[in-house]
Amino acid sequence: MIKPAIAILTFALVGGCAGLGTLKQAAKPNDLYLLTPKSTFSSALPRIQKQIVVEEPTATAAVNTDQIAIQPTPFQVQYLPRARWVDRAPLIVQTLLIESFENSGKVAAVGRSTVGLRADYVIAPDLREFQGIVVSDPENGDKIRIEVRMNIKVIDEYDDKIIASNSFQENVVAASDQTSDLIKAFDLALGRAMRDSVEWSIRRINTHVANNPRSNPS
Repeated sequence: MIKPAIAILTFALVGGCAGLGTLKQAAKPNDLYLLTPKSTFSSALPRIQKQIVVEEPTATAAVNTDQIAIQPTPFQVQYLPRARWVDRAPLIVQTLLIESFENSGKVAAVGRSTVGLRADYVIAPDLREFQGIVVSDPENGDKIRIEVRMNIKVIDEYDDKIIASNSFQENVVAASDQTSDLIKAFDLALGRAMRDSVEWSIRRINTHVANNPRSNPS
């Protein structure tokens, strides 16, 4: 017969092994994914000699995370297992918008407010959609449609007022439900939305500067 003390020790060791196995499982690294800035723009874009600050986009809790969101139904949000963005989605979008404005070659300077840049204009994005949607297709099987939607406000820092506001939405159906194909669809949808929002913002600022020559002195 096993003595009580030995039995307790044996149970503790078994429990300890089970706990260690759980820790090892939890410690498995996630695959990290990043997206790319836009680098091609209309050659007809005007050049503006103004400094722009891009704020961090506002977003709902479902989007304001480093997890990759998929909606199996309109009322449910899930996240891809073992896969994450390299940072929270709003921070990724902020960084990529800044790089996209830089890549346009049409602004004097662009940055984020934390670097102390004195802005002539502020770009205030609201990231309203940034997830995959499961779309039922009885004939060809379910598909995942990536939806990206941003609302962009352009603020005249001199007068502290919104001079323009617009929404930009792109939907891209992923080639498959594999993570790599989902990321490619995210990159394509976000890239299109950023291209349109950057071009629109530059044109709105150029028009405002032309109509308000004494505003926003550089």
